[in-house]
Amino acid sequence: MPETPDQPTIYTIGHGNTSVDQFIALLHDQFGIITVLVDVRSMPYSRYIPDFNREHLPHHLAKIGIKYSFAGDQLGGRPDDPTCYKNGEVPDGKIAKNRYLKLVDYDEVAKRDFYQSGLHRLLTLAQSQTVVIMCSEENPDHCHRSHLITKSLLISGIPVKHIRHDGQIIIPNLTIDSSTKTEPPASQLSLF
Repeated sequence: MPETPDQPTIYTIGHGNTSVDQFIALLHDQFGIITVLVDVRSMPYSRYIPDFNREHLPHHLAKIGIKYSFAGDQLGGRPDDPTCYKNGEVPDGKIAKNRYLKLVDYDEVAKRDFYQSGLHRLLTLAQSQTVVIMCSEENPDHCHRSHLITKSLLISGIPVKHIRHDGQIIIPNLTIDSSTKTEPPASQLSLF
């Protein structure tokens, strides 16, 4: 789908275990069109690579002219609302981050005002700048940015491109899970 002023492409990327220098080089050398990075991590910190911490990453991005914006409070994969979890409880934080995909009910998250507000903010930003959303998980299939944000964008007709560390671009398709047969919230269908 070609990029138009009414339908900007939104890129996604996960920092994974790469160094901040490799990450910055990928954004700059391969995708120099990016002007703002929107951090969608609920907890914008890396235990293993502190350069990706919320306090440090904006400085690294500024060196190549990319602005930093935090949206993990609205678009993050670990909401504080217990009704967004399949078991009705917010995990205690001692579980592995990859388990959240099985615990969070992303269809419920997509209905929440906080999420819709964050999505609207993202789309408004994308109207004037080239946006990449970033999480920690490198593989988009294992990240909420695919299971929640990308799904919402595709439902709304917004093109998405996942950037992989090898420079490969993955263009996701919207697939309907026939086992759940859930309809997207009306607010997702009318973002534009």
